[in-house]
Amino acid sequence: MNESTRGVLFDVDGTLVDTNYLHTVTWWEALRQAGHRVPMARIHRAIGMGSDKLLDHLLGPDHDRSADSTMRDAHLALYTTYWERLSPLPGAAALLRACASRGLRVALASSASEKELSALRRALDADAVIHTATSKDDAGSSKPDPDILTVALRKAGLSPDHALLVGDSVWDVVAADRAGLRCIGVTCGGTSAAELRDAGAIETYDDPEALCASLDASAIAKMAG
Repeated sequence: MNESTRGVLFDVDGTLVDTNYLHTVTWWEALRQAGHRVPMARIHRAIGMGSDKLLDHLLGPDHDRSADSTMRDAHLALYTTYWERLSPLPGAAALLRACASRGLRVALASSASEKELSALRRALDADAVIHTATSKDDAGSSKPDPDILTVALRKAGLSPDHALLVGDSVWDVVAADRAGLRCIGVTCGGTSAAELRDAGAIETYDDPEALCASLDASAIAKMAG
């Protein structure tokens, strides 16, 4: 690891690609099919967790897990129908390119499956500036545990002191703190700036476009030197 190397880790769902409400609706339907009536507002607040933690969070840690795999499969089947229509959030690709142009390594810290990550990357259309990316198979435990961020740091050759995370959920901020990272929050995933700051985000922006427009005054520019 080169101590002079600096970079930015990016959550993908809800941060760079507009997927959070698609996940909310498809989880709602998967839960409904299994006989669970969970308000969409509660589901939305859980998006950003891995599916194992999400179900425990929504149904309780003592719920009958015999149908968990069926619910996960149903969610995936429903969500997959949107893959060819996924859209990047405003300024997502421009932000990645702006970070790379400053000599920063760009890493996608995602817990999506390899196939889902491929769909997300197609939507972003910024592969030329992405140094590395993680997927579900890279870590044993999902956010808010820090595992996926630790793997992303290692794959990008970065130390926590020389990197930042950009994320959209409270779970991103918590995972970043556990990994020793500072986190910049974006509200385009549906979580408010106040919630992100209360969780520990050092800065908040409306979306990648707003962060990109303010990049020279942001924590990213200060880290880049």
